[in-house]
Amino acid sequence: MIHIVTRGESVYQIARYYGITPAEVISNNGLSYPYQLTPGQALFLGEEQKTGSLYVNGYAYPFIQREVLNTAIPALSSLTIFGYGFTKEGKLVETDDTELLRVAKENNLVPVFLFSSISEDGNFSSSNASYLFQHEWLQEVVLEQILSIMLEKGYQGLDIDFEFINKEDKEGFINFIERAVQLLHPHQLFVHVDLAPKTSAQQAGLLYEAHDYKRIGEIADTVLLMTYEWGYTYGPPMAVAPLNKVRQVVEYAVTEIDNRKIYMGIPNYGYDWKLPFVQGTTKAETIGNEQAVDRAILYGSEIFYNETAVSPYYHYWDQEKIQHVVWFENAVSIQAKLKLIQEYQLRGAGYWNLMRPFTQNWKMLESMFTIL
Repeated sequence: MIHIVTRGESVYQIARYYGITPAEVISNNGLSYPYQLTPGQALFLGEEQKTGSLYVNGYAYPFIQREVLNTAIPALSSLTIFGYGFTKEGKLVETDDTELLRVAKENNLVPVFLFSSISEDGNFSSSNASYLFQHEWLQEVVLEQILSIMLEKGYQGLDIDFEFINKEDKEGFINFIERAVQLLHPHQLFVHVDLAPKTSAQQAGLLYEAHDYKRIGEIADTVLLMTYEWGYTYGPPMAVAPLNKVRQVVEYAVTEIDNRKIYMGIPNYGYDWKLPFVQGTTKAETIGNEQAVDRAILYGSEIFYNETAVSPYYHYWDQEKIQHVVWFENAVSIQAKLKLIQEYQLRGAGYWNLMRPFTQNWKMLESMFTIL
């Protein structure tokens, strides 16, 4: 199913060894001419026997390249469009979702309306979120507008995406979710909530304290565990979604939430850090997973695997003689995450996000699962 490239191998040699065509290797992995490979690179070769069924959701911004979206569509159940926000006066901050709604309809994808604390300037506003959760009149005004747009445009579900909520706003946040359910359910619309990656009910910190797994899991129809960003823009170099850390979150989540409600988050991106890492100074570059492989090929780097994180990484020196380390996702790390979803019989996978190409991932999903 997956072949790890060794030094000197070519696409044509690998195809001949497995009895498939070079075109299959190329198309399954989004390879670009002249189809160069690098040691340690993972190639998805295909698999006929499906191992189960899965719901798959993907998040996308309206400016996504259509070619990139088209590659992902066959492996998707639903499309969450990012996104709508609000002002303290009760006005919705809208997005140009017409094209993505059309694509969702044409391809039988469930369109999902995303609501967050994004403000008119395009940034997330913690103060706006706090104001919303402290004022019931604003919640009522905003939710009525959301319902109206959802019915008018054909959305089938609401994604509530609020992070970094003040501890004192916890009850207001949960009340808002309850209000949304009460308003939307009579119209056969579902409510989905994105949750920070917790490993215990007592986990402290701004990211975690308002995300009460048990109570939100009881109220919402489905949830997403945002199991990524251990490696992040301003943090030290490490895997974005190390499997050992992801497993800890899933193990806790299923003790509080019905596993049939849970989507496990999967990142469709990696990071490139300059070395040495300096806390507060170093800023990692966000890169796509296919871009990460192309960069390894460009600099002649061998790709290695961290067995604990089940994640690929490599080092390289740039033209300015600065060393870099890159952590990303590939067929090996994705397969391990999909098997974790199966192990705990979760509802499905939620990809953040669809904006960058990741051909082998989508091909693997189609091959391993019946997409529900």
